[in-house]
Amino acid sequence: MEQFYLAALQMVPGIGSSRIKALVDYFSSARQAWLADQGDLFLSKCLDNTVCNNLLGQRDKIDVHRLAEMLFKKGILLCSLLDDSYPILLRNTFNPPYVLYYRGSLPTNDKLVAIVGSRKATVYGKNAASMLASGLAAAHIGVVSGAARGIDTAAHQGAMEQGYTIAVLGSGVDISYPPENAKLLAHIAEAGAVISEYAPGVMAHPGHFPARNRIINGLARGVIVIEAAEKSGALITADFALEEGRDVFAVPGSIFSGSSKGANRLIKQGAKLVDSASDILEEYGWETEQTSQAGAVLSNDEQAVYSLLNYEEPIGIEEIVTKLNVLPATAAYILLQLSLRGLTVEHSGQRYTSAVREGIE
Repeated sequence: MEQFYLAALQMVPGIGSSRIKALVDYFSSARQAWLADQGDLFLSKCLDNTVCNNLLGQRDKIDVHRLAEMLFKKGILLCSLLDDSYPILLRNTFNPPYVLYYRGSLPTNDKLVAIVGSRKATVYGKNAASMLASGLAAAHIGVVSGAARGIDTAAHQGAMEQGYTIAVLGSGVDISYPPENAKLLAHIAEAGAVISEYAPGVMAHPGHFPARNRIINGLARGVIVIEAAEKSGALITADFALEEGRDVFAVPGSIFSGSSKGANRLIKQGAKLVDSASDILEEYGWETEQTSQAGAVLSNDEQAVYSLLNYEEPIGIEEIVTKLNVLPATAAYILLQLSLRGLTVEHSGQRYTSAVREGIE
């Protein structure tokens, strides 16, 4: 039951991870801290008068045993900083949540990259997010994002085509926000993880999103920013990344688009420019694994088309049709499948390049 007492403490306004740790250290357990009387709480000097009164007030409202039953019925799991399963990169941040609520399965390693960006994404931005996420997931790199409209949704969808993705919410994990992403979140919970520091039933609120962004950043080795305006929440995530010593990447956008000004400015300030998943894989030394995994899933027809592509010079679909003596519809279908694997990049005029520099055997 210790996890549930920790969760109850985290629900008290004004109690963060440092105060929970202080209480647990002083009282020897979360249960003892939760049940402590007012005098003992004051003597502990872990809380000021306001937060102490908040705890006493919440204790009258929260039945920890009913909380445990509710979580069990909803299929919601808990993970605390005391557990070995707590995500290692998040654990090492300045202010990690003491308790995480989640549906699905937590990551088992630190091969995670975040993708964030505009809610009002263009087709270009959505395609970039989907392509990058698909390419990373094909290399067994988990993709972290915030399940918001636009770039986040495209990143989750692209990752689910190939592998593992984590959605970090600014609400309880039983709340679908935005509402149209209910099915997406259900699918993510089946093959990835839906995570929040907020208790079930807590609705999304603008004030929650900066805190959510610190978790997105904290889970990942680096953050890719796509189509962020000058005052975008994605830039807050990038700031968190820099504060935690994490890498910041950015996808360049049109100089005429207001939604790209933030991402373009990051590149000017030193963020690493990204235009394919291979850029990330090379940065972390994951290139060999990506190419071998991608090659393992190619059919003979896919391999034939892929062998005509190179990283530098785009090739038109007409040339592919001529060289392989296939129907245009067949070539288009194969190119689509390769794109979903994150292996190709489409350029204007139905021209294509490989998304990885080395060929796939």
